[in-house]
Amino acid sequence: MKHPYIIHKGMVLIALVICCTFVPAGAQDMRQTHVTLARQKKVMQEKAAQELKAARREAIAQEEKIKQDRASLMAAINAIKAKNQRLKKANADLLADIEQTKSRADEVRESLAETQAVNRELSGFIRSNAKDLESMLIQSLQSALDLERHTFLAPLINQEKFPSMEDIRHMVSLLFTEIQASGEVKLTRGSIVDRQGKERMADLLLIGNFTGMYTLDDETGFLLYSDQSRRFFALSKLPSARMIANIKAYMNKESGDVVMDISKGGALRQLTHELSLWEQIPKGGPIVWPIVGILGLAFLILLERLFFMLRKRMNADAFMLKIQKLINEDRWDECRVLLESKRKKLIPKVLLTALEFKDRERVDMENALQEAILGEIPHIERFLSTLGMLAAIAPLLGLLGTVTGMINTFHVITYYGTGDPRMMSGGISEALVTTMLGLSVAIPIMLFHTLLNRRVEMQISKMEEKAVSFVNMVFKNRNSCRE
Repeated sequence: MKHPYIIHKGMVLIALVICCTFVPAGAQDMRQTHVTLARQKKVMQEKAAQELKAARREAIAQEEKIKQDRASLMAAINAIKAKNQRLKKANADLLADIEQTKSRADEVRESLAETQAVNRELSGFIRSNAKDLESMLIQSLQSALDLERHTFLAPLINQEKFPSMEDIRHMVSLLFTEIQASGEVKLTRGSIVDRQGKERMADLLLIGNFTGMYTLDDETGFLLYSDQSRRFFALSKLPSARMIANIKAYMNKESGDVVMDISKGGALRQLTHELSLWEQIPKGGPIVWPIVGILGLAFLILLERLFFMLRKRMNADAFMLKIQKLINEDRWDECRVLLESKRKKLIPKVLLTALEFKDRERVDMENALQEAILGEIPHIERFLSTLGMLAAIAPLLGLLGTVTGMINTFHVITYYGTGDPRMMSGGISEALVTTMLGLSVAIPIMLFHTLLNRRVEMQISKMEEKAVSFVNMVFKNRNSCRE
C-alpha cells in the first residue's frame, strides 16, 4: 500500500518534466537543452524513487504503529467495557437505593408535613389566644397599674418565636390573674391625669374591670380608662353630691354599697354630655325667657297664696265650741271680744259682722252673713284666675317655640341641604327645649292651681257652714230665753 504523499510527489515531478519538454528553445541549443532536461529528469526520477522508498518505509512504520495503537486501543476499549458493566451494575444498585431513599423520604415528608400542620395549628391557636389575651389585657383597668404585663405576648403574635411551654404557662397564669382581679374591689394608689391634664398621684378605687374612682385632695370623681395609652383620666365633669358622698363613704369603709358603671365607661361618658335644666334653657331661643318669666310669676303667686292661707288658718271647730259656750251663757260682750281678737281670720271676721244682727230676724242675720262671706271670697280667690291663665299660656308659648325652631331648621335645610345634621340640630334643639320647658312649667302650675282652688272651695264651704251654725246657736239661745 502506497502512501498518498509519495504518489502526489511523483505526479508533480512528471508534470514538471512534461512541461520542460515542450519549452520552446532556440534552434541552436535545442539539443543541449534536451540533454540537460534528460539529465534533470533522471535526477528527479532517482530522487523520486528515493523519496518513494522513504515514504514506503515511513508508511510501513506508521502501519505498524497503528497496529500497535489499535491493539492498545482494543485493550482499553475492553477495559472500558468491563468498567462500564461494573458502573452499570453499581448504577442499578444506586438506583435501587435511590428508590428506597425516595420512598423513605416520601414517608419522612408526609410525617414532617403532618407534624408541621399540627405545629402550625397549635401555633395559630396559641397566637389567636395570645391576641385575644392581649386585647383583653389592654382593655382591662388593671393594665393601668402594670403597663408591661402583656409585652411578652408581642413576639408570639408577630411570629418572631415559636411558643414554648413557658410562654403557655405564663399566658395561663396571667389569664387567671386577670379573672381574679376582675372580681375584686381594689383600693390602691396610682397615677391619673386630672381634669386639668396634669399627671398626679391619687387614691384609686377599682371595682373589677368595670368602674374606677379616685380621690384627689378635696376632689372625688370617676375615672375613664384609655386602652391606647393605658392610663386613667379623671372624668371632666364631677358627679352629683350624692354620688360623691357615696364614693367617699365606700372608700372610707363606712358603706357597703357604691355606684358603678357596668358599661365600662359608656354611661360615665354620657354624664359629660348631660345638661342640667339651667344649661338647656339658653338653647331654647328667645321664646324661653317668657316661659321662665311665667314660671317666676307663678312661683310668686303661689308663695303669696300659701302665705295667705297660713295666716287665715285656724281650728274652726274648737273656736265654735267656745262661741257656743259664750252664747249659751249670754255672755255677748265676751263673745264680741273673742271675735275681735281673731278678726284677722276669715270665720271670726264674718261672724263679727253677723253679731251686730243678733237681735234681728233670722233672714236679716243670714243676709248679713252671706254679704260678709261674699266680701271675703275675692280675697280668698285672689290670683287664682291669673294662675290658671299662666298654666294655659306656658304650653302655648312652648308650641310657639317649637314652630319657630322648626322654621329655623327648614331655613338651614334650604340654604345648606341635609348633608350636615349638626347644622340642623340648633333649630330642632330650640323646638324641643321650648316644648319641654313650656310643659314643665304648665304642669306644676296647673297642679298647684287645682290644689289652691280646692282649698278655696273648702274654705268658703267652711265659712258657710260655721255661719249657719252661728245663726242656729243665736236663735236657739233666743228661743230658750223666751221659754
